Amino acid sequence: MTFDPKSGFSTRAIHAGNPPDTRTGAVAVPVYQTSTYAQEGLGRNKGYEYARSQNPTREALEENLASLENGAHGLAYASGLAATTNLLCLLKAGDHVVASNNMYGGTFRLFDQVFQNFGLSATYVDSSDLGAVEAAITPATRLLFVETPTNPLLTITDLTAIAQIAGKHKLISACDNTFATPYLQRPLESGIDVALHSTTKYLNGHSDMVGGALIVRREDLATRLRFLQNAVGAVPGPWDCWLALRGIKTLPLRMDRHQANAAQIAQFLVGQQKLQRLFYPGLPTHPGHELAKRQMSGFGGIVSLEFRDLDAGKRFAEGLRLFTLAESLGGVESLVTHPASMTHASVPRALREATGFTDGLVRLSVGCEDAADLLADVERGLAAV
Repeated sequence: MTFDPKSGFSTRAIHAGNPPDTRTGAVAVPVYQTSTYAQEGLGRNKGYEYARSQNPTREALEENLASLENGAHGLAYASGLAATTNLLCLLKAGDHVVASNNMYGGTFRLFDQVFQNFGLSATYVDSSDLGAVEAAITPATRLLFVETPTNPLLTITDLTAIAQIAGKHKLISACDNTFATPYLQRPLESGIDVALHSTTKYLNGHSDMVGGALIVRREDLATRLRFLQNAVGAVPGPWDCWLALRGIKTLPLRMDRHQANAAQIAQFLVGQQKLQRLFYPGLPTHPGHELAKRQMSGFGGIVSLEFRDLDAGKRFAEGLRLFTLAESLGGVESLVTHPASMTHASVPRALREATGFTDGLVRLSVGCEDAADLLADVERGLAAV
């Protein structure tokens, strides 16, 4: 069968980068578990020299991701933070970044405690406030880095407007698209330069590997990032690439179930007296609901809820039985996370509270179990508060 790159999303999720093996006919991409390749002579090889630079299994994943994001080039990394590190390596000492103030805590830690030591500075703003984004830009700004929906408050940022601001100021624009996945949102189609993913999450979907990715359309960025991918060396192993490819084949099926379950839970939680606030873009009361409807094809599988204080949030999280208390998100199994002490522990409390989330905030990654069982578990958690 000849694969049509203009096929629908589900078809591309299964087939892009996944042709049958030419030697054996295997329908699954082989795991090329090798560190080096035999060369035919000095300066002559089959296109592969060393596994840090090239690996056929990794290339299959990169081609697949590029297709799903409607990009031209995909680059895979050993983790989402490794992908972010490679992106930041495009910059130099003295450069400045404008970034979403409510984003994954590990990204903030990378900016604030690692790259700051090398002369890179950052200003954190509510990226849904376009005036604040523009006001934060300085002559030294080189990158606009946004997350949408954000982690964990699910703030929605207008990607077309961010791309326009970046173009006006000749900046690189990047969007962490991990929460939405390319099934629900494709930043490059809105004019964003770089789409970033933690492939650990929804793309893999089975909580059994760690990885990251950058996808771009611009040839100049692809050339620079490909050099950095090899030079920095934070590449994934072939087995992790294979696991991500395996997971992506069912991404549309899983995302439909994730968000259907999440919507039921969010609707159940509306009006619950024990909650201070409820965050889910699919609710009409969410401030980014209308933008999310225009920009996304669904609202995702994350629901965040805020209790009155840390003790109440702790009681809820520990009262759950089906939701597992754990870091991460996006797997088929439902997880509950306490961001202030887990994923965002590296973000100072004052900054967390300034962005609007407190110690009483709990984040649910709603999985693919039966909705009735998940709802019963949420009721169990509320009863413990």
